[in-house]
Amino acid sequence: MTQLNVLGGPLDECGQDPVTGFYRDATCTIGPEDLGHHSICAVVTVEFLAHQRSIGNDLSTPRPQYGFAGLQPGDTWCVTARNWLMAHEAGAAAPVRLAATNQAVLGIVPLEVLRAYAVDVPDDTSSLDG
Repeated sequence: MTQLNVLGGPLDECGQDPVTGFYRDATCTIGPEDLGHHSICAVVTVEFLAHQRSIGNDLSTPRPQYGFAGLQPGDTWCVTARNWLMAHEAGAAAPVRLAATNQAVLGIVPLEVLRAYAVDVPDDTSSLDG
């Protein structure tokens, strides 16, 4: 089953370096095993990484046993919808690549909120007007 992005188009790749996604397929594809809903393609910032660490989700510490070098500011990563929303509410949300963010997130985070953090606004924004 093809998954779409929040703009209604094909789900773009989120990141290859490091390889992201719940399934480590470089996309924010979700499935029944993904209980955290890793559906938002975020461009992580210092503030976002610090916030995630403060809520027990340390994304910056390397974990070699899992082949994870730790994230650096500027890396793109499929983050969980609820953790991103918590960062938004705390004023520490990371920018979002809409074309690589899974449409399924719209049940948790409204498009208007995601649009406020968009870093890949398309030339034709008519599809964003809902």
